[in-house]
Amino acid sequence: MSASIRVADHIFAHLAGGGVSHVFGVDGADIEDLFDAAHFCTEVTAVPAQHEFSAAAMAAGYSRSGAGLGVVMTSSGGAALNVVPGLAEALSSGVPVLALIGQPSATSGPHGTADPLRAETVFSAVSVFCERVGEPADILTALPRAIIAACAGGPAVLLLPKDIQQSMLDPAGLRRHRDNGHAPRPRIGDPHPLTRALRHARGPVTIIAGGQVARDDARAELEGLRAVLRAGVACVPDAKDVAGCGSPSDLGVTGVVGHPSVAEAVADSALCLLVGTRLPPMARAGLDAALRSTRIVSLGSAPPHWPCTHVHTDDLQISLAQVRRALAGRRVGAADPMPHTELTPPPYDGAGVRYRPAMQVLDRVLPDDVNVVVDTGNAGAAALHYLPARRGGRFLVALGMAGMGYSFGAAIGMAIGRRRRTVVIAGDGAFYRHGMEVHTAIEHRLPVTFVLFNNNAHAMCATRERLHFGDQHSYNRFRPSRLGAGLSSMFPELSAVDVSELDALAPALTAALAADGPSVVSVECSADEIPPFAPFLAAVEQPPIGARAVPGGHELVAVRASA
Repeated sequence: MSASIRVADHIFAHLAGGGVSHVFGVDGADIEDLFDAAHFCTEVTAVPAQHEFSAAAMAAGYSRSGAGLGVVMTSSGGAALNVVPGLAEALSSGVPVLALIGQPSATSGPHGTADPLRAETVFSAVSVFCERVGEPADILTALPRAIIAACAGGPAVLLLPKDIQQSMLDPAGLRRHRDNGHAPRPRIGDPHPLTRALRHARGPVTIIAGGQVARDDARAELEGLRAVLRAGVACVPDAKDVAGCGSPSDLGVTGVVGHPSVAEAVADSALCLLVGTRLPPMARAGLDAALRSTRIVSLGSAPPHWPCTHVHTDDLQISLAQVRRALAGRRVGAADPMPHTELTPPPYDGAGVRYRPAMQVLDRVLPDDVNVVVDTGNAGAAALHYLPARRGGRFLVALGMAGMGYSFGAAIGMAIGRRRRTVVIAGDGAFYRHGMEVHTAIEHRLPVTFVLFNNNAHAMCATRERLHFGDQHSYNRFRPSRLGAGLSSMFPELSAVDVSELDALAPALTAALAADGPSVVSVECSADEIPPFAPFLAAVEQPPIGARAVPGGHELVAVRASA
């Protein structure tokens, strides 16, 4: 006869049975029973973070690594609210994450409610599924439903009162529900509208690929279709690694840090095919005119924000293969892909290491199988624009709702999920937000190398101030710091150095990548160098009335990437 089991232990048995090997979170009174259950579940390792936001980023990084469902656990109140931005990013980017949010016991609140924050209202706004577990037996159906909802692409939330976590489940109920949790068959739409449009295309086809290609592990199928179409492929910023990686068909990245070749290719196309992307505003910037002049069709799990013909699919492997087979032996209009071009910011000759040469060094030194996780800000814009994705690793950025500092937690989840060296590229402003997750990497001896571009500023904000208001004031510049030396003093076992000259960067990176565990390379750069970020370059062309002109400003032009 089956023995009774606590709800908390059942949750971990179910997660382990589904292949989850790691969960992330911050312990606290209303979630401690789940951490206790994690300790006694030998198949799952709990990774405590320094902050709940970073724990959510770790879960997302683990999920995006392809290792399986990312799980974050946190307590109630302020701890629960801290995880909201991380879930909002997962919602924006369609990342499968399960959030287990502890709540006070159902009998502990005033007038019969234990939730003065109205957590269900809060979390429903940043998730694809949110449910409060009101009775112990409810977990038997709520947990499978939450996992299925998350795996469809987005965060799912279970609100778990402490007394529910501690309650025992009836063995008979466990037997009745032991088969719950199997995901439904994926919904695969009829690809005929796409194949018809592609057959009738009278000219070149351009593909814009998104994150669902990576989530569905459909890179090979995308390349097969690209070859049939002889198409150029562009990627949205958070999917830079899903196609091309330097091949002649690689048009570059779309959006505010994108390559001019993408808009040119779309404008010259007879048809543009969106694959696994909703084309959100940050990814669409600069493309609107080209999209209006070109027929657009879409294939993916959610319709894009741009109106067009859309075919739904929960599995791009299946659907892309269907489209390729339907087009086999048929001549589709094509042309040679356009050359990959870059933006050219104004020249800057001040102190510090320049962004583009630094990214060229990274490109030479980074092995082909490392993962790269890029933060927001000037350094992140430079990495997205200049640094090619590694053919054997992931290239991750979060431009939805994550904000600065996301890369530190996401890289930890990525390194655990993929079990290989992961490189963070972030600025000092991002480091000051959530950089103490370096300590988490040290605790778990994770192969993470943090490359910090230290310009002693929130440089993207400082650049905006300078471009839009001249040199009248700044709230976003810091007193100088030595991040490498500081971290080395804090953590004597951590390999951490400061680099102020370009010639020293390659040997410093080589040593950091060979470290047994985490390492840090802090690169001294300047907040006054303008990165390849289209809105800044447009502002350089037309300084605001009354503001001083930016030295070196000139017209926004594109150059071949090989220049």
